[in-house]
Amino acid sequence: MTNKEIAQRFAELADLLEFKDENAFKVRSYRRVARVLEDLSEDVAELAEKGTLEDLPGVGEATAKKIAEYLETGRIRRLEEAREGVPEGIAEVLGIQGVGPKKAAMLFKELGIGSVDELEEAAREHRLRDLPGMGEKTEQNILRGIRIARSGTERMRLDVALDAAAMVIDHLEGKQGLVSRITPAGSLRRRRETIGDVDLLAVGDDPAAIIDEFTSGPYVADVLLAGETKASVVVEGDPHPQVDLRVVDADEFGSALQYFTGSQAHNINLRGLAKKRGMKISEYGLFEGDDRIASAEEEDIYRALDMALIPPELREDQGEIEAALDGSLPDLVEPDDIRGDFHVHSDWSDGRNTIEEIAEAARERGLRFVAITDHSRSLTVANGLTEERVREQIEQIERVNRSLSDLQVLAGSEVDIRSDGSLDLPDDLLAELDVVIAAIHTGFKQPRRQITDRLVAAAEHPHVDIIAHPSGRLIGRRDPYDLDVPELIRACARTGTALEINANPERLDLTDGYCRMARAQGVRLAIGSDAHGVEALRLIDLGVAVARRGWLEKDDVLNTRPEPQLPKRQAGEA
Repeated sequence: MTNKEIAQRFAELADLLEFKDENAFKVRSYRRVARVLEDLSEDVAELAEKGTLEDLPGVGEATAKKIAEYLETGRIRRLEEAREGVPEGIAEVLGIQGVGPKKAAMLFKELGIGSVDELEEAAREHRLRDLPGMGEKTEQNILRGIRIARSGTERMRLDVALDAAAMVIDHLEGKQGLVSRITPAGSLRRRRETIGDVDLLAVGDDPAAIIDEFTSGPYVADVLLAGETKASVVVEGDPHPQVDLRVVDADEFGSALQYFTGSQAHNINLRGLAKKRGMKISEYGLFEGDDRIASAEEEDIYRALDMALIPPELREDQGEIEAALDGSLPDLVEPDDIRGDFHVHSDWSDGRNTIEEIAEAARERGLRFVAITDHSRSLTVANGLTEERVREQIEQIERVNRSLSDLQVLAGSEVDIRSDGSLDLPDDLLAELDVVIAAIHTGFKQPRRQITDRLVAAAEHPHVDIIAHPSGRLIGRRDPYDLDVPELIRACARTGTALEINANPERLDLTDGYCRMARAQGVRLAIGSDAHGVEALRLIDLGVAVARRGWLEKDDVLNTRPEPQLPKRQAGEA
């Protein structure tokens, strides 16, 4: 029974109640519970056993009973009641981008649409565009949403979205005087690990000219919408990202950026706070009566509500507003704080560059240290290093270091954790290395107890400094192992072993929720680019984004030290 499964049930319940136009408070409450459960680091079943479900944000006695009911029976009676009278196909309709519960209810009432096939047929026959709040472009977007849902490419990786945004921003900023400000908004600005559409916000003297240049840029594969102040295009690439641009007035930029950055849950909480103080907040500003008291800069909005500016990465309604109000927001780690990279592969195993080339690229990035952590011998598909080759590599790294004055190359290994929890290299050799990161590369389908025992055994090993990509997931390609992550975190807290934030955009592992749990237990995090080519060293910034979403400060991240400081070695255990 996973947290995600139960979260999906509460999200469905919220959708069905909104579809039926029932209690709006209940709808918001169930949506919040769904978000909390999906992002929850601990196993909800364990919390139920401890009787601490009601300690979760937004979970009251009635909701806790529904969670317990599902854990015991696999059912939620209230959800089954909500499903009554609703066509089975409505759930799929609600999954189409651009179709929320209210719009789905209107389509059902006006046209009897109760399935995606019926929705597609109505859109192709142009029967949607004359309905309230619809139109030709909405009709086209719904058809596109159906294509996306059927192709399974609804969301893109963070790096793909960043590249698409950079391509558009570079083009528009390259037109002198066209835009005075332009920045990402939405989930991209919050650095979610996957992104739906890329949202951009711009300011300029001639909105029509900005829209025209945006929709005619060399990156455009298709124009979905071109209005006076907003437009949507599909850009070249694989997948084909959708980029939405909105042009706003300079004196409304701050409020618009805050509004369109979201998240929706954060904004709802913020609006509630403003309402309690007799204010209103929207994309046009913060108002007291008819007087607009803040709008030009985001910071002005938060300051007027007696709080510091909340970093975009934290805006998920996970306690950040409360922390801002009582002055306890974390001082988040910054990309400029990074002094080293703990996970890089060279051409000794499956990397593309020599150790010398990696050292030079690391120096150019301003790093003070970089760890060469090639695979160990059992990973033959990656040309894993035998004991003899590891020792030869150590000697080469020593030679390289003698030629360097402002960078230290660390001799390391990404050593494989075998099925029985033992390591792929002998202890005496591991002791010679500057850094040892241990990882699972086989046996992904093993039972939860076995996977957990393997990783805990690695954390308890005296020569293991870091557990690499702990959950083993590949975003959109492979689910995480069936792992008890809280138990692994407790083991790392006990042994002084660090956990990796793997910055590869296919991994972004450890997740932000578990980073926050690790920090609470005093576990240090080590960011690794997992670079297999020098161009990928830049990906460490994606790891910093995960760290920021996980509420991590500079001292929580080992990469921020000018020299490598590994907790276990500092304690004299290795």
